[in-house]
Amino acid sequence: MTAAPTLLAHGVGGRQDLPITLPQLVVAAALTLVVTFVALGLLWREPRLDRDATGGRPVPHWLARLVDAPALRWTLRGLGLLAATWFCLGLLGGPDTADNPTAGALYVLLWVGLAPLSLLLGPVWRAVNPLRTVHLLAALAARRDPNRGLRELPAGVGWWPAAATLFGFVWLELVAPDRATLPVITAWLAGYAVVLLVGAVVFGAGWFDNADPFEAYSTVIGQLAPLGRAADGVLVWRNPLDGIAGLRPRPGLVAVVVVLLGSTMYDSLSNAPGWLRFSQENGLHPAVTGSAGLSLVIAAVAVAYLAATGAAARIGRADAGEARAVPGEIAHSVVPIAVGYVVAHYYSLLILEGQRTVALLSDPLGTGANWLGTADWEPHTALVTPSGVATLQITVIILGHLLGALLAHDRALYLFPRPRAVAGQLPLLALMVAYTVAGLLLLYAG
Repeated sequence: MTAAPTLLAHGVGGRQDLPITLPQLVVAAALTLVVTFVALGLLWREPRLDRDATGGRPVPHWLARLVDAPALRWTLRGLGLLAATWFCLGLLGGPDTADNPTAGALYVLLWVGLAPLSLLLGPVWRAVNPLRTVHLLAALAARRDPNRGLRELPAGVGWWPAAATLFGFVWLELVAPDRATLPVITAWLAGYAVVLLVGAVVFGAGWFDNADPFEAYSTVIGQLAPLGRAADGVLVWRNPLDGIAGLRPRPGLVAVVVVLLGSTMYDSLSNAPGWLRFSQENGLHPAVTGSAGLSLVIAAVAVAYLAATGAAARIGRADAGEARAVPGEIAHSVVPIAVGYVVAHYYSLLILEGQRTVALLSDPLGTGANWLGTADWEPHTALVTPSGVATLQITVIILGHLLGALLAHDRALYLFPRPRAVAGQLPLLALMVAYTVAGLLLLYAG
């Protein structure tokens, strides 16, 4: 039996393909953030973004009726179940070889593909989540309200379970030994299903909102979608910045965004020659080194974030209650940064390995069949060139940080007294510059 190979994290594009040298790029990115900060301080003097999600232009009635129609909702649930069943064919019945589509379906089509889908359409995983549908059908069969469990979910739980399961998934993706093989994927998914379904029985369907890593991931990124809902539930076209500004603080939100950002930074570090040498020569099992590295990078991102927001609260002269709320209030500004790193890291992987996975999905059992008619697909590489990928990486990383600075600036105008609002942002500017420099150095390490 031949184990499936570990999927590439970055695909193509490296420092040798940059249009300028790496030191020039780092300096230019840092200066861009500083200039943006000065411009915002001079020109953006009042809060402009809709943090209460009350704005937006209602979509046409036909579109609202279509999206809210029970028939569409059940169709999406059915498609989610069908896709999960097809996935399980390869997971449980396919050969554990490089021709099995399971690893690509999980790590590329689901995890990476969920980001652009959520950016366009909003929190799509909630609509197709097969475990949510299984729980709903079981509750209907038992004539029970799916939203009611055996006990109430404590209000302070928030997204802490999702932060834990999200860490569990990125550990699987980036650290777990033999993570592209069927036994490892099966074991993780079995644990994931048990945690989610048992929790839903105990706490009701709201458990998925609080604990499903893919729902949290899709929901956070989906706040940047141009299609969303106003506070009254009306479907609207909206400014994506208003959408992400409407991501209200909740317990565990900071942990979720820190895990997202820290895991992508560790992904870059884990491919750096220096880290690879250290992992091979330190005498520890690679899983031990990888687990420690992933945890330390996420912890470093968290410490930097909490230190910057704490300093911002002190300089902005927020009172004690407001100071405690600042990390959660600013957390939405990290989301565009994390999205930028996701796109930079995984664009070429999604294009190339995604096409290969779709081809393999036509025969998940490895019998030589062509059930979907895609088995003969050859990956098209026109959208993936080394220089093009390097340019895209630079663009999305810097754009993510610029949007993060803008969001942090607008929120600071809400949080701090006006005379102190700009000064209060200086630690946040330092944080954005530090994240930018570290991210670029890690992405193009070696």
